[in-house]
Amino acid sequence: MTEAATAGRRANRRGLRSRESMLEAAISSLATGDPAAVSGNRIARDIGATWSVVKYQFGGIDGLWAAVLRHTADQRGDLPAGLEPGGTLRDRVAAMINALYTGLRRPESLAIETLRAALPRDHAELERDYPLTAAELASWKPNWERACQNAFADLGLDPVRVRRVAALIPAAMRGITSERTLGTYGDLDDALAALIGGIVAYLER
Repeated sequence: MTEAATAGRRANRRGLRSRESMLEAAISSLATGDPAAVSGNRIARDIGATWSVVKYQFGGIDGLWAAVLRHTADQRGDLPAGLEPGGTLRDRVAAMINALYTGLRRPESLAIETLRAALPRDHAELERDYPLTAAELASWKPNWERACQNAFADLGLDPVRVRRVAALIPAAMRGITSERTLGTYGDLDDALAALIGGIVAYLER
């Protein structure tokens, strides 16, 4: 390997480490829940860099947000596909629910919620103003549905019902997690048990 190639590889590794550090710092900033944390200049300040450096790495705020979302997805992994094979339907549903209940309290999930709250609700507006971020968010739904189908593939379940359950689980878990964060007099263990039992009964019908 030539000296120039070796130097180029070292520079590339440094660039990747710098990019990784910026993403981790951006997630930490967003995870505070402060609405101002979505500002490009605020994130740059929290990262300890100038906005021009961040822009060089990500191409702008749209590229940064898309990279944050991709980074959190990579960290999260393909949850349902990681379930133990051979488990009962109830075991698999419970494992998914419990894993999400834990995962939604992680800084990465808090960062995503802060970011989503700042994005346009209208899909056309989101896709026009933040096309990279919109494309990343849009990819999550089919990936999650496919992962859920794979998680139950050997149980002979109705794929339509599995798809509907895949739509229900994230929304229901965000609601339960929100109750936990805000404080509640309700018993969230009962809520989780009812959700698991209801999903199992629906899928078994």
